[in-house]
Order: sequence, then structure tokens, then C-alpha cells
Amino acid sequence: MARTRTKQAGTAKTDTEDADKACRRMWWRRGPEDFEQEIEHLKAPDGGALIPWLLMVLGPGTDILKGEVALPWLAGTGLVLFCVLYVATVRSAFGERWRRGPVPYQLLWALAALTLALSIGYGGNFMLLFVLVALGAGCVSRSRRFMGVTLAVLSASAGTVSSLHHEGFWSTTSLAYGTFLSGFVVSLIITLFQAVAQLKATRQELARNAVAEERLRFSRDLHDLLGHTLSVVVVKAEAARRLAPRDMEAALTQVGDIEAVGRQALTEIREAVTGYREGSLATELDRARSALAASDIEVVVQESGPPLPPQTEALLGWVVREGVTNVVRHSGAARARIELHAAEGQARLTITDDGCGPAPADPPRPAAGTTATLPRTGTGLRGLTERLAAAGGSLTTGPAPSGGFRVTAVLPTGEDAAG
Repeated sequence: MARTRTKQAGTAKTDTEDADKACRRMWWRRGPEDFEQEIEHLKAPDGGALIPWLLMVLGPGTDILKGEVALPWLAGTGLVLFCVLYVATVRSAFGERWRRGPVPYQLLWALAALTLALSIGYGGNFMLLFVLVALGAGCVSRSRRFMGVTLAVLSASAGTVSSLHHEGFWSTTSLAYGTFLSGFVVSLIITLFQAVAQLKATRQELARNAVAEERLRFSRDLHDLLGHTLSVVVVKAEAARRLAPRDMEAALTQVGDIEAVGRQALTEIREAVTGYREGSLATELDRARSALAASDIEVVVQESGPPLPPQTEALLGWVVREGVTNVVRHSGAARARIELHAAEGQARLTITDDGCGPAPADPPRPAAGTTATLPRTGTGLRGLTERLAAAGGSLTTGPAPSGGFRVTAVLPTGEDAAG
């Protein structure tokens, strides 16, 4: 019995939740997400919604059937021709083949002339045809000036014809106002649809640009991370191989460093994938000393100036990582120097080596025990140039005055973080 009650209670709860979901789907309780989905599925008008407005011809058609007009056959022929011209005008205004040419305008003026003739000749319900002409003008108009002039002329014509038939002030005013308002509303709705279409296209373009930017960021981070890490691993592995025959303890130290570098690389790759990679300048400088020492390259690190903002430190950390990687892999240098100077809202980082320098014609001389396979100015330096340029900085590379190669990064600090 208790199970039955529990089951019934669960069923009632499910029914209540379904009812709540149904209520949330009601239009007056829809959230922003629902309207965004509707906008995404919104289709541009094709003129089909304006065809049912032809029911307004039932008024003059009834006058013809009742015999309240002279020459009923002529009035009927004119009314049929009006319907054909109206449909053709609306369809051509939205058709891909005709809408950018003169055909919609020609049909509109023919429709207006026919309406003027029928309303002058018969009056009464025939004057309601001006409203349909205004709807056609709202579809055809592609500029505000043309729309304003056309609707003003149609409204004035409707009011004048109504006065000629002595319809009274209020009837004349209502007809002129209704004619102008009908065309204006249709033109406004079409303009809104066009604006929505442009916004959708802009949103899609922004989404594509965001995806491309994220791919660029990821490829840049992955190159910088793996290029440096693998270079350090190779250098330390070669050092361990050289030390193993004569000093096993020192070789094991190098192996431990390889393990630590590998673990850190895994962490950094995960951070790069999630987009939260923030480099530390102090950490990168420590790694630079270790990597250069393992490659038998004497290094001098000199820092001066106030502490830097975190974002500036992160960018300069990338420069140290890439610059030292190039020194280890490609320079064949015996000495390297890393200088950091911050002053007057600007930070300057310079990495100089006494190696072979750039060699466009010949491949660069490899470091001891390593094999160089990449040019000194490869993808990494191009990526660094893009990073610094996005932050308002610059990166210059080239031969050092006393030989070797030099990388100089300049970044605005925004504010001096005084210690």
C-alpha cells in the first residue's frame, strides 16, 4: 500500500514538473534564451503575408455584384487587373531576380495609376485600394526618401479623391492616414527583418573569428610549451648520458630534473587547453638558468627596476622561454646574457648570446651534443611578435653588435607596481 502511494506521489510530481515546463514555454513567460532561439529560426519575409490583404477587394467587388456601379464589366475587369498587379508587385519586391531592378517600381506605378482611375471613376469602396497600393510601396521602397515621398503622394491622392466624392472630413482623413500608416508599418517591419538578418550574419562572423582566435592561441601556446620543454628534456637527457659513466649521482640528478620538467609540462598543457595559462617570469628565469647550465652555456641574469604587473610578467615569461630555447637549440653559444629593465611605464627584456647568429644561407651551428633542425626566426618568434603586438609592445630580433644573436622585447607596463 505504501509503495502504491509513493508511486502515485512520484507520478503526480512528474505531472507537476511537466505542467511547469509547459507554462514556461508559454509566450508570456519565455526567457531570453527562448527568444534568441526564435530569432535564430526567424525567416526573412517573402511577401506571402501580404497576399491575404487582397480580401479588401471584397468591398468594391460587392458593389459590382450589387450593380451599384456603372459599367460593371469594366469595373470588374479593372478589379481583376488590380489583383494581378498587386500580387506581381509584392512578389517582385522579394524575388531574387527582380527586386534589384526597375520592375518592382514599374509595377507599383502601374498599380497606383490603375487605383487612381478606379477610385476617381467609381469612388466608394474602390478608394480602399489605396491602402493596398501603400502596402506594395512599403515592400518596394529601398530608401527612406523614396518611401516618404511615395507614401505622401498616395495619402494626398487618397484624400483628394475622397474629397471629390464628398465623403466627409473624417472619412477623408481616415483614408489618408490609413494609407500612409499601412505603407510605413510594412516598410518598418521589412527593415527590422533586414537588421535581424545582418545581426545574425555578424554574430556568425564573430563566432568564426572567436574560433580562429582560440585556435591561434592554442597553437601558439602549444608550440611555446612543447618547444621549450622538449629542448630542456633533450639537453638534460644528453647530460645524464654523458655523466652516467663517471658520476651516477649527478646523472640521476639530471634524470630527476627531466621528471620534474615533464610533470610541469603536463600541468602547463592542461592550463593552455583551458585558456588559463599564466607564465611566471621568475619561474622562467630559473628554468633558463638550469637549461643553459645543462648545455654548458654560461648565463648572466640582470634585473633592475620596480616589480612588474602580472600580465607583463606573463608575456615576458614567454619571451624568456622562447629566447632561451633558441639559444639552447640553435646558437652554439658559450655565453648568454638576460637583461630586464623596467622604468617610466616600460619594460625592456634583452636576451643576447655569442653564438653563430642568424645564417640565412647556411644552417645554424648546433649546440654541443644536439642537432639543430629549425631556423633561428621560426614560428615561435612570429608567435611572440603577435602576442606582444596585441599588448601594445614589440619584439625585435637580429645580430648583436658584438656578434651572436639578440632578442629584444619592449612592453608597456600600464602602471609601475612600486614595491
